[in-house]
Amino acid sequence: MMSKDREEIILTQEGLAQLEAELDDLKYVKRKELAARIKLAISYGDLKENSEYHSAKNDQSFMETRIIILEKMLKKARVIDVEALDTSRVNIGFTVILNDVEFAEKLEYKIVGTEEADVASNKISYESPLGKELMGKEVGSIISVNAPMGIIKYELLEIKA
Repeated sequence: MMSKDREEIILTQEGLAQLEAELDDLKYVKRKELAARIKLAISYGDLKENSEYHSAKNDQSFMETRIIILEKMLKKARVIDVEALDTSRVNIGFTVILNDVEFAEKLEYKIVGTEEADVASNKISYESPLGKELMGKEVGSIISVNAPMGIIKYELLEIKA
């Protein structure tokens, strides 16, 4: 069995680009900004009581940790080639249009890897309760999701690559 830290990270092309952009920004922009903040704070003298210095060093620690995490994620990344997938069934990288059966409300979600999930942007993980139920389904399928308020039923109206 594969250990958790060796598992691949499934990404869409868009997700890969976002992680690479974040890493570049941290390494080539934010590092310089933080170095300048630290240098300025050091110029104030007495580092023991220098809140600007301690704040900048704390931010630097968080940033360096995020850089390490992003580099590990990108090494394990497997990008889904949406063009090579069958659009008759829901898969990672596809956008689905659903109808909430109870409220007759149309919803649109993009199915993504866990690292890309962002409910505010209508991107749900294929490992989320709704994502799991959608994977492999065809247009016309009724999907039932167990939610805290009870079972929610959706009809799959459309699958877009």
